[in-house]
Amino acid sequence: METLIYPEIFGKKVKAFFTGKVPGADFGRLAQLALLDKKNIYLPIQKHTDKVIMLDSSLDPKIGDAVITSRKDILVGVQAADCVPILLYDRVSGVAGAVHAGWRGTAAEIFKKSIHTMMDRYHSSPTEVLVAIGPSIRWCCYHVGYEVIEAMKGTTGKGEYVVNRGGKYFLDLATANKYQALSMDVPPDNIWMSDECTFCLTEKYYSYRFAKGPTGRQGGFIRILP
Repeated sequence: METLIYPEIFGKKVKAFFTGKVPGADFGRLAQLALLDKKNIYLPIQKHTDKVIMLDSSLDPKIGDAVITSRKDILVGVQAADCVPILLYDRVSGVAGAVHAGWRGTAAEIFKKSIHTMMDRYHSSPTEVLVAIGPSIRWCCYHVGYEVIEAMKGTTGKGEYVVNRGGKYFLDLATANKYQALSMDVPPDNIWMSDECTFCLTEKYYSYRFAKGPTGRQGGFIRILP
């Protein structure tokens, strides 16, 4: 059965959705959902970087973990299997983007850098940016070392995104990215966040940590409508 989540926060100006195991990142199905040809789907080559790709003309694959575009003829997206897929849309300038935020990307502020790119390139105001944070591994299941917590606090600051249970640290990447959005002056009402955990719901989602190694990918995808 297909898992498709349509965040209502974006309204009717974009086609935006998160997938589960099915359809995952199947280009054929994504093209149907976005009403596009498969050749007009763009996914970056993800390497847990802090690189933001500006997609203007060429659709040649590039290494990066975020994509920002003003084009209306393409679907952009990111793939994830525990990491956080994030979708962005500036309702004034009409710019959209997709971000892949694992703990390394979150610690390197990939999400904040994506918003900065929208501000620098398209004069976006954070108060007009709408955000959807998709399903990811949550603090119920994401045990990490103290060095990860320190890296996160260094860029995210204080907030309720870490819990200590039995002397072990558990991190909530989705909430950490929400705090980063708030620190950029994105209003709380502009942020939608899934409450689902990919590790808990392995019948619906791929989980790298549950699989203990390579597995499939779901993702987040967005297209600006003509």
